[in-house]
Amino acid sequence: MPTLTVTTEADLIAACVQGEHRAQRQLYDQLAGLMLTVCRRYLKRREDAEEALILGFAKMFRALPNYRFEGSFEGWVRRIMVNEALMQLRQRELMTVSFEDFAQPENLATTAATADTQLQAEDLMNLLATLPTGYRTVFNLYALEGYGHQEIAELLGISEGTSKSQLSKARAMLQRRVQFSTITTN
Repeated sequence: MPTLTVTTEADLIAACVQGEHRAQRQLYDQLAGLMLTVCRRYLKRREDAEEALILGFAKMFRALPNYRFEGSFEGWVRRIMVNEALMQLRQRELMTVSFEDFAQPENLATTAATADTQLQAEDLMNLLATLPTGYRTVFNLYALEGYGHQEIAELLGISEGTSKSQLSKARAMLQRRVQFSTITTN
């Protein structure tokens, strides 16, 4: 199937709304890689992230006629993907905090992270994947997606205090793991 070339994002969206399959394919091709990365931040297994991606795109295409062109289109799609990944997460994993996580000394930060810490993006994503589900989810929503604690609390059905606590503990775990990772690679 030849690719469709449209000149603007608005034209591409309009073609998708009209049911133009080539436009839908082009939009999918433009966003799928980035949105799979978003889904992978929340779901450990690639298969689960791919399922969230496909379900998220289905929802996005159904909701596309309601898109109001307010703000970034990519941000609008990202929000759909985050919500779908969270739905998948709720179905697959418990988002609870285990006190056993704190019993391990390697999970507690002993020093602050330094500005000269050098980690590749892939290394950081791998470290994020090692966090307990609740910590990872709150950290991703807050630090990477830009949600506030009130929004996170509403999305996850937790209190704002729990959101703040899980973010703090996630940061502490990451700092310790980054420090350990830096020590072992030097």
